[in-house]
Amino acid sequence: MSSESPRHAVETPKGAAFFMIGAVLLLWILEIIDQFILFFINLDHMLGIRSWELTGLFGLVTAPLMHIGFQHLMSNSLPFMILGFLILVGAGGLQRFIGATVASALGSGLFAWALNAVHTFTVGASGIVFGWLTYLILRGVFARNWSNIIVSIGVLFIYGGVLWGVLPTTPGVSWQAHLGGAIAGGLAAWWMHQKAARRADRGVRIA
Repeated sequence: MSSESPRHAVETPKGAAFFMIGAVLLLWILEIIDQFILFFINLDHMLGIRSWELTGLFGLVTAPLMHIGFQHLMSNSLPFMILGFLILVGAGGLQRFIGATVASALGSGLFAWALNAVHTFTVGASGIVFGWLTYLILRGVFARNWSNIIVSIGVLFIYGGVLWGVLPTTPGVSWQAHLGGAIAGGLAAWWMHQKAARRADRGVRIA
């Protein structure tokens, strides 16, 4: 018995490109709003992860949407768009994209919350970027599929150097969030591969 899931529109190259461009535009719109109302409300403090405060855990959901200025957002925008596109089109589709994103955001946020100094505010999408990066690299290793391996090698060649960000090398940058996202992304790749393998053992094939 075999079944194939219909390909979602967002999993096509055109659909994925529009989706990721829209996601990055949303981040830029939020940053413009944040800068505009900065004199009245500090959204970074409201929506960021506040270490060792229970109310700060709300930032697990909202912190990836906020950035400390346009330079911070600019550094995340291109890898965010490219890595997200690659997951949607060539490394699992929408379901795996959602799984890798949720895992990376939670892993990054929890590491930042637990390991940063008390009352530290952490914002930014870089934890998700690190999670997507390790997901894409390990996805090819686990799947043993040539197309996925080629994607993994390409990602490692272009963005592999970014992984140094999991070390405490840059003052003011939460390497804890980077490390948590990277670990969670790798675990997501392993877990989703195991899940797919169990389905294959039962005679069910997935697209």
